[in-house]
This record gives sequence, structure tokens and C-alpha cells, in this order.
Amino acid sequence: METLEAIHTRRSIRKYTDRPVPRELVTELLRAAMSAPSAVNAQPWIFIVIDDRKILDEIHTFSPYAGMCREAPLAILVCGDTTQEKAPGYWVQDCSAAIQNLLLAAHDAGLGAVWTGIFPMTDRVKGFRKAFGLPDHVFPLGLVPVGYPAEKPGPQDRYRKEKVYHNRYGQMRE
Repeated sequence: METLEAIHTRRSIRKYTDRPVPRELVTELLRAAMSAPSAVNAQPWIFIVIDDRKILDEIHTFSPYAGMCREAPLAILVCGDTTQEKAPGYWVQDCSAAIQNLLLAAHDAGLGAVWTGIFPMTDRVKGFRKAFGLPDHVFPLGLVPVGYPAEKPGPQDRYRKEKVYHNRYGQMRE
């Protein structure tokens, strides 16, 4: 799949078949995530691969918009380790880039995935900290349920020229 095709056809997938995702493929997704850019190349990310059915079934109790975990064969929790930062505060951008790479790699591999937000919602952060034993310096940013898709939403053109300014705010391009 070409890069622009992957970008334009990737969609959030919330329904999955029960087919397991091979471990080698999970490693490829993580390799893609870790190829993301990061400030000062700090790479402050930590990934927790969750494939325990009991844990996946409980996630919705502390992350209300992650109910699709009950169908997904696995999820990847993406966290930022602030002790690994070289540019304080940039862990959010670094981990966000890693999640985007992970989503695109999943799509390219024929998998479905969706980014469910955690940080900065304090109740969700607290729930994930407790459930996964995260220390205070490790912040859960997002959870990505992954699996073989049981739905196939079509691509959408999301380009909006009214959101683009030229040289300064409010100045539209001719």
C-alpha cells in the first residue's frame, strides 16, 4: 500500500472478528510505532500489549469509550515515560506520532484499529494507572484496540479549504 493511499483510506475500526493477530504482526506494528519521530530522539514511549481476555473485557469500566475492547483480540496501551524525556512536555507529541504510525501499519497489514484517548482525562489516567500498575512518571496517552475488521467503512475526503490560511491567520489563499 502506498503511503498516501494508507493515509486516505485508514478509518477507525471498532468491530472485530475473533481471529487472533499473530505475534509477529504485533511486533511489526510496534516496530512501526517506534519508528515515529520524537523530540531530541528521546523515544519516551512504553507499549503494553494486552491480549488477556479478562483484562480486555474490563477496560470499558474505567475507559468508557473503549467498549470495543470486548471484541478486540488485543489492544496496545501507549504510555509516555517522563524520565526518558530530553525535551520536557514533548512526550505527548512523541507518543501521538507513535500511535499514528501504529494505526497506519495496522491498516496496511489488513487489520483494523482505533485510537481511544486517555490523557489528559484524569479519571481515565487513574483507571489505567491502577489496572496496569503504572508508576507516577509513566502516563497512559492512548489505547489502540487492534484486530481483523468486522466492518469496512469507506474512505472520506476530510480536506476543508476553510481550515487553511495563507501566511497568517484569517488570510485565505486565492
